[in-house]
Amino acid sequence: MNPLPIRIGRSALRIVAAILIVAAPVAAPADTASPRLAQYWKPVDEAVDRALDWLAKAQTGEGYFPGTHGRTAAVVALCGMAFLSKGYTPGHGPHGEALNKCIDYVLATQRPEGTLYGRPGRGGMYSHCISTLLLSEVSGMVDPERQKKIDQALPKALKVILAAQQVKKQRDYQGGWRYKPTSRDSDISVSGWALMALRSARLNGAPVPKQAIDDAVKFIMRCRMADGGFAYRPRTGSGVARTGVALLCLELSGHHGKKIATQAGDYILKSFRRGRFLARSHFHYALYYCSQGMFQLGDKYWEQFAEAMFKEMLKTQQADGSWRGRSGGPAYATAMTVLAMTVTYRQLPIYQR
Repeated sequence: MNPLPIRIGRSALRIVAAILIVAAPVAAPADTASPRLAQYWKPVDEAVDRALDWLAKAQTGEGYFPGTHGRTAAVVALCGMAFLSKGYTPGHGPHGEALNKCIDYVLATQRPEGTLYGRPGRGGMYSHCISTLLLSEVSGMVDPERQKKIDQALPKALKVILAAQQVKKQRDYQGGWRYKPTSRDSDISVSGWALMALRSARLNGAPVPKQAIDDAVKFIMRCRMADGGFAYRPRTGSGVARTGVALLCLELSGHHGKKIATQAGDYILKSFRRGRFLARSHFHYALYYCSQGMFQLGDKYWEQFAEAMFKEMLKTQQADGSWRGRSGGPAYATAMTVLAMTVTYRQLPIYQR
């Protein structure tokens, strides 16, 4: 598998985009089209720049980040995608070297069987799927030496994901993923990352069977609840974060604008009409997935969600440019917030329908 020829055009466009962004940021169309959101574009763009500056300064020489889970491949990969989300490319622009260090760290964590966990081996399939997504997204953007390493690592990483999907025997869990490659059950959270990784690689020209994507969507559908939300596992109760996961997966997998998606959007909107923006449990995780999913849904869903998000996140950004949370550490919280707030920049191919 060699995804380079498919992405080389995108790579060239990304480099041009990164140069333009450094010189003079271009307004995000989805925000400027809405009078309600246009007022937030400049402060959001400035907040994102401060956050990326903080990530670059916080990154160690080895490529990982301080704080809880900062050494896992997952957090390093999320930080790498945060740089990508503003249009920076590996080796180019102010954060090009920081992005290269993220890529190198993730590549160095791969074990002989193909897993990408990170030191000291924590994160399980979360780390593996998020890291696979990063490698797929940067394939075609990097220098020849790194591209050669990605071409060797990515097929093995994808093989792990596809094999882990096949071990499920119980109908409720078929098509999904869980914490370990050998897990016999599934949950919507890990499954969301696995689906994104497979979809990215398939769009990139990798031989990912369409059936694997279809089966993953079927598992997501089995997690749907009567209230329009989605459960962590089938029939276990709906929640905001897991509904955000489902919404993004459905929007990107052929269900854009369908009733099942709009009902999920309605469920998310209700969660902060009760006087509080999102639930505090797994806040940054919910922020990331709900932002991505609501942007895909568009119209009132994005406008109402984005306004609440921008108000909350601009208010809670630390003086040093980071965001903090109850779990995951500051690098994780900052990367997830940047990815949520930059969705309108449309820089990551995986989030384009």
